[in-house]
Amino acid sequence: MTHTAIDDFLSALPDDQRRALEALQARIRAIVPEATERVSYGVPAFILDERPLVSVGAARTHCSFYVQSTAVIDAFADELRAAGFRVTAGSVLFQPDRPIPEALVERLVRARVEAVRARKRR
Repeated sequence: MTHTAIDDFLSALPDDQRRALEALQARIRAIVPEATERVSYGVPAFILDERPLVSVGAARTHCSFYVQSTAVIDAFADELRAAGFRVTAGSVLFQPDRPIPEALVERLVRARVEAVRARKRR
């Protein structure tokens, strides 16, 4: 776990983005406490069973929750869009003052856990 690199990433962000991503990370940790954390592709990432699970990041105009699965995003895309979130192939974009609801984060993360574990079973 490279908390120094994660802390460096977060400390470089504006306060609102840092707080939003720290809250999202705390929620992910609560859902999947066995996941490890490290910086991957320049952003804080959660790893489960030695496979990428989800990541968080920030750009100038938004925060990102990288679900890292087109299939999982597709399964939730209508709900995410109806809630006002922008969806890309593998991520959800949100404003720091309008985070993704915790229940929806939990469903997305649990879907990713199932996908990662299904791949492991093959």
